Amino acid sequence: MLIKNVSILSGPELYFVSNIDVKIQNKIFKKIQPRIKPSIKEEVLDCEGLLLIPGFINAHTHIADSIGKDVTLNSSVDEKIHPVFGIKSKILKNTSQEHLSNFMKNTCHSMIRKGITTFVDFREGGIDGVVLLKKVLSDVPLRSIILGREEFYQTPSEIRKNSPFPREKIKDLRILLKKCDGLGISGANENSTSVLNYYSKTAKLRVIHSSETKQSVSTSKKITGKSETIRALSLKPHFLVHMTYASKNDLNVVAKKTRGIVICPRANSSLAEGIPDIELMQKAGCVIALGTDNVMINSPDMFREMDFIWKVTMGIHKKRINPKDILKMATVNGGKILKKNIGIVETGKIADCIFLDKHALDLEPMHNPYASIVHRASESTIKAVMIGGKIVYGKI
Repeated sequence: MLIKNVSILSGPELYFVSNIDVKIQNKIFKKIQPRIKPSIKEEVLDCEGLLLIPGFINAHTHIADSIGKDVTLNSSVDEKIHPVFGIKSKILKNTSQEHLSNFMKNTCHSMIRKGITTFVDFREGGIDGVVLLKKVLSDVPLRSIILGREEFYQTPSEIRKNSPFPREKIKDLRILLKKCDGLGISGANENSTSVLNYYSKTAKLRVIHSSETKQSVSTSKKITGKSETIRALSLKPHFLVHMTYASKNDLNVVAKKTRGIVICPRANSSLAEGIPDIELMQKAGCVIALGTDNVMINSPDMFREMDFIWKVTMGIHKKRINPKDILKMATVNGGKILKKNIGIVETGKIADCIFLDKHALDLEPMHNPYASIVHRASESTIKAVMIGGKIVYGKI
């Protein structure tokens, strides 16, 4: 496929190129340069008036929660989403797999329509939960990273005693890891250091929630006398999720020992828990990616996520933030954290991208493409979505 006369956001710094040709072959960006000549019988698309940008990477989701949209608006954080006694866990356990499948599939299609080409899901439900999501995705053209979890949580007493991972669960954990892309651990407050150390030996991707709420931070100190984030690092995680209440010291350590942080600002705000301090994270040298978190409390929409964090952060700190930095959180940085050839328009990278209509009513005239995408673009401005070199939504 040869795409002619298109504008692009190119490379890791998302440089704006007003007019160029893009050749896609074998699912990757083969050539990106002016005036490429088409080969015999090659499909040629004239994309004048379109802006090609990297596909969005939704780096943290819980899409099974689709079944319980907005059922817990006035509850506390633990009452909503605690893995043991929260309303969320009760809904998931009491819902048939058929119903869960239908709503999960709806969410997948919703993400594609919104330009999300890859999502990273923390999948509850053990082996059965992972198998169910893989079944849902079998006929959905959406790239996924599935992080499974054993339904095993320890009490504060067991954590204080540093109780080990039970031998009888080792076999199930091995089977789980064969079926998914890695571990998505609930948090340090549900696992002893011994268990986190055991999980750290996993060769696949390891990720954990950390310092999401004031309560979770204080609970860690009360139970163990240690920072929740420092304890979470016992997992040797590749990246952490949330870090809304991480200290400066926590962030400095995380910047050295992990690939980065995935923040979920709208979800944190929906839980009345504030928003992460991206300026402090950037100063510490952390790579920051974006996720939309629980579908139960939040729609899987990266346009809304970018718009929210950009404006709210400026409103709180009274400082201008470069919208390009926010856009990189939704694209380039997700690829970096996952160590995948995605989230970037560059020769040799996987051809996951979005075609935006530069003449859309909300975008024209586009004086600053980064600002336009971050706080003006929406699902309605998408002309087409491509995953692996194939248009999966819309048309050009």
